[in-house]
Amino acid sequence: MLTVVLIFIATLFFIGVLNKTRAIAGGRKGPGLTQHIKDMLRLVNKQTVYSTTTSIIFKIAPSIYISSILMAICFIPFGSYPPLFSFKGDFVFFAYTLAFGKFFMIISALDTGSPFEGMGANREALYSMLIEPAFFLLVASFAMFTDHSSFYDIYNHIHYADDFSWVLSVMASFILVQIAMVENGRLPVGDPKTHLELTMIHEVMILDNSGFDLAMILYGTSLKFVMYGMLICNFFLDSTMSVFTEIAVFFLIQIIWAITAGLLESFRARERMKKNPQFIFSLMAISIVIFFGILIWQQKFQTISN
Repeated sequence: MLTVVLIFIATLFFIGVLNKTRAIAGGRKGPGLTQHIKDMLRLVNKQTVYSTTTSIIFKIAPSIYISSILMAICFIPFGSYPPLFSFKGDFVFFAYTLAFGKFFMIISALDTGSPFEGMGANREALYSMLIEPAFFLLVASFAMFTDHSSFYDIYNHIHYADDFSWVLSVMASFILVQIAMVENGRLPVGDPKTHLELTMIHEVMILDNSGFDLAMILYGTSLKFVMYGMLICNFFLDSTMSVFTEIAVFFLIQIIWAITAGLLESFRARERMKKNPQFIFSLMAISIVIFFGILIWQQKFQTISN
C-alpha cells in the first residue's frame, strides 16, 4: 500500500519538474510545477465528445488503460515493504497487464477510422513489441542472479556487498530509463510536443480523445513515469534503512529521474522512424550483456554446457 501512496504523491510534481527542466534547458521560463495538474482538472470539467464512427471500445479504452497501470503498480514493492500482490513470476503478469491496457488504446485508435491514428497505433504496437524482450531479459537476469522470480524477492535478495551488484543496478537503471522513454513515446523514439502527425506516435493515437477520457490518459502517462521510477528506486534501497530514509531516497530519485528525462528530451534529437528499431534493439543488446555477465559471474556456463 505504501508503494501506491508514494506513487500518487510523486505524480503531483513529476511531469511539472520534467517540463520545467525542458523549459530551462531551452532558455525559457516555462510553465509552473503544477500546470499539468491544472490542465488535467480543466479537462475533467470539460464535456467528453465521441465521434459517431466510434464504438463502445473507444469509450472504455481510457478507463481500461489507467486501470491496467494501477493494477501493475500493485505488484511493485517499496524497499523491504511488500506490494499489495506478489507471487512467483509476477513480473510476467506485470508486463502483460500493462500490455492489456496498451492493446485497448491501440484498438481504440483504430476504432476512430482515422488514418493518422491508425498509423500511430501501428507504431505503438511495433515499438512495444520490440522493447518487450529487453524488459524480460533484464528481469530474468536478476531472477537468475537472486534465484527468485517475484519483484519483492528479487529486490530483497540483491546483495550490495560487492561492486558487481552495484554495476548491475546502474546498468538496469539505464535500461529502465530508456524503456520508460519508449513506452511513453518520448525522445528519441517520439516527441509529444510535435504538431506533425507523420512524426507522432502516442500523441497521434489520442487526437479524438477529449474531456475526462483525455485527462485519464494524461494522468496514466504520469503514473507510468513514476512507476518506472519506483522500479529504479528499489535498486538503491537497503533493508538497513529506516522508513523515513527510504521515503527521502524515493523522492530524491524521482526528482533526479524527472530532471534526467527533461534533459534527455532537451539535448537528444528524435531519431528517424526507420532508425527507431535499431535504438530499441541496442537496449536489448545491453540486457543480453547483463544476462551473460551474470552467467560469467556465477560461473554457470559449465552447468549449461553439461
